[in-house]
Amino acid sequence: MTAHVADLTAAVLAGSHGPAPAEFDITSAFWLHHTTRLPGADVTYRNYYVLLRVGEVFGACSFEAGELDPAYCADTSGRTLADVLTSDDPLPVRIAALDAYLAAVEPHHTAPYAEEVVLPAGTPDVRARARDAAVAGLLDVAEGTKVALIGVVNPLVDAITDRGGICLPCDLNLRETASGLTVSRDMVEVVDAADAVVATGMTLSNGTFDVLLTRCREQSKPLAVYAQTGSAVARAFLGAGVTALSAEPFPFSQFSSRPSSLYRYRTDT
Repeated sequence: MTAHVADLTAAVLAGSHGPAPAEFDITSAFWLHHTTRLPGADVTYRNYYVLLRVGEVFGACSFEAGELDPAYCADTSGRTLADVLTSDDPLPVRIAALDAYLAAVEPHHTAPYAEEVVLPAGTPDVRARARDAAVAGLLDVAEGTKVALIGVVNPLVDAITDRGGICLPCDLNLRETASGLTVSRDMVEVVDAADAVVATGMTLSNGTFDVLLTRCREQSKPLAVYAQTGSAVARAFLGAGVTALSAEPFPFSQFSSRPSSLYRYRTDT
């Protein structure tokens, strides 16, 4: 069983998951700053992403403001994934490289055990609600189930409560959900109080994924991950702590009004 992200990286570098990462060239690298405020909301989401293209896929990872300078991308195109994975580059860049490798070896759209979910065309709020309903559908949420939500997205809060669940939100950047729930900053406390956990792939970028994974393993709690960040990385932990995954490869749904796909995985499929 792959225990932690560092173990997965070591296995990739050792050739345990396919061709050597030195054989994969980064053809483009780019940095995105994206903001969103849905109609009627009083919160503006501010997201930063670094993306590395390898062949037909993109490795993606979010990061915090000021963590990565846009100038980084100028010298990254042309490097190999092995070069990035063995470097002391910022963690989000190394996660993006790991994501690119695993997605190149097995793209989500060709994975035989992935369920494709096509999000409808529409406005940002229509597409966000469809996406978050697809994520919530990965959980068996009975009436009164306490669901820790690590990384708050308001439509996902609603999707959990609409199914009868009790949402326990946790986020480092928010204090209250749109529906008025108090947001905790203590991930361990929230996970310990929950019956099930839903977590963002952004836990990969801030280094808390290993803690989350270990906690859920120790307590035998189902862990569903919704990931734009590191979606192929999270997939590598299916059956090893992650019980379900909603993987959304780049280009992400918020960058288009047209139909787009995400891919759901379950450990029982």
